[in-house]
Amino acid sequence: MPGEPATRRAVAFVDGQNLFHAAREAFGYTYPNYDVAALVNQLCSALGWSLVGTRFYTGIPSAHDDAFWHEFWQKKLRTLSWQGVHIYSRPLRYRNRVVRLPNGTEHSYLAGEEKGIDVRIALDVIRMAHRREYDVALILSQDQDLSEVADEIRTIAKEQERWIKIACAFPFSPTSRNRRGIDKTDWIRIDKAMYDACLDRRDYRPKAKKPRT
Repeated sequence: MPGEPATRRAVAFVDGQNLFHAAREAFGYTYPNYDVAALVNQLCSALGWSLVGTRFYTGIPSAHDDAFWHEFWQKKLRTLSWQGVHIYSRPLRYRNRVVRLPNGTEHSYLAGEEKGIDVRIALDVIRMAHRREYDVALILSQDQDLSEVADEIRTIAKEQERWIKIACAFPFSPTSRNRRGIDKTDWIRIDKAMYDACLDRRDYRPKAKKPRT
């Protein structure tokens, strides 16, 4: 088996919505207040990896569907691009969902859904491995649909006769309901101290508008 390289080049693949929901559940934050560049730098520094690229993926609502969050994400993504982060965004698609309330009545609401984000992450992880662009794929997501990517990366490592690691980092606390990383990857738990050291102090939320509830 090929040995671990002296310099382990890492590329971070960040699912923005998945990271936000995990942080909300673990730490109680109500909007995406993470500094992506700072967080992935902190993770790689702690693990002795050389960060060579960061890629950020998210769905965003249209201005017509939700002006508040559309403006928020436009501003945040602009800052990320200035920091050298590669951005991949797609419009959210809205569908009616029905839930049954405790009193037996049904409530209908419009829910935004991401389409294609996990597929895009999977394609990029595999494509960049084939091109030998990293030694470590650091995925910030708990989407189990990405577990098959880990198998493919191991196959690529054998074909190329080189060492490749795939790791999954996610916010974690005693209040987290989802305590699992992506299967077949190395799990890295992000505690509140690390997360809070990487907060984005710029608040992109529009001041004169209220978000959809």
